[in-house]
Amino acid sequence: MAGVTDRPFRQLCRRLGAGYAVSEMVTSRKELWGSLKTSRRADHSGEPGPIAVQIAGTDAAMMAEAAAYNIDRGAQIIDINMGCPAKKVCNKWAGSALMRNEALALEIVEAVVAVCAKSGVTGGVPVTLKMRTGWSADERNALRLARLFESAGIAMLTIHGRTREQGYKGLAEYDTIAAVKTALTIPVVANGDIDSPEKARDVLAYTGANALMIGRAAQGRPWIFREVAHFLATGEHLAAPTVLEARDWLTEHLHDHYGLYGALSGMRSARKHIGWAVRGLPGGEAFRQHMNTLESCDLQLQALRDWFDELGQTHDRLPPTVAAANDEDAQADEACAA
Repeated sequence: MAGVTDRPFRQLCRRLGAGYAVSEMVTSRKELWGSLKTSRRADHSGEPGPIAVQIAGTDAAMMAEAAAYNIDRGAQIIDINMGCPAKKVCNKWAGSALMRNEALALEIVEAVVAVCAKSGVTGGVPVTLKMRTGWSADERNALRLARLFESAGIAMLTIHGRTREQGYKGLAEYDTIAAVKTALTIPVVANGDIDSPEKARDVLAYTGANALMIGRAAQGRPWIFREVAHFLATGEHLAAPTVLEARDWLTEHLHDHYGLYGALSGMRSARKHIGWAVRGLPGGEAFRQHMNTLESCDLQLQALRDWFDELGQTHDRLPPTVAAANDEDAQADEACAA
């Protein structure tokens, strides 16, 4: 999820129950590796393993080189992006557009798997892949590609239950994921519209998937991972976080965020995370508008703490929200969300 799953957010999600987190997608274009954006995406300082880095591109040799580059910088798993529906990615025939060119998709997988097998790490570095069910309802080829990818050495496959044509509109379907799970022996991960413990339980039961991937539903609600894990383990709901817990988690996240991006860029890019966190909460929209006028990290942090302290005077625990952060189709398309 470009612009979302940076190192600070991944670390927050891991602390709150996620068992695994994948980096923002890193370009395979070598001339961009030295850019500030790519260097931040390749920063894994203090990150708990396994460190999984997602790469994107359209040239097999360049993708293989990108895999080796990221392994040298700490990647323990390489993930190939064939799921992003964003126009700026698909217009270059990367992301989910690769599903329309099966020969090229397979060539890329074979090249990346080969270089990762020779990485020097005992047993090689595993290669995983994320894709959609197909390009469109008439071009739903995930099952055929999944078989090819498994034969080529992919170690785990994640499938988002929509086509590229759908973007994030409509509903995810799980029949394709179930069919892929039945056909393969490698682990299959189900993704798409998993936004509650009950939905997690139902998708696992319907698809037979080995695991679930949660993306957009974690925006502003990173504790969803511990909620899902607790429900699956016990059949009972975990109590909502206290208001003060949420305040402290978000404050800690913002400090990490500012540390990665610097004061000015960090303050501005933190606005979306704060907006997701308060969306749907009492007074959240008014606070979001006010917060967007603040122009320093100190003012932003103080305003956030004051707002949560005020909310804590009337609510011990976070009240149910009236809207989820994952309702924003346009934003999600830009972020290649899950």
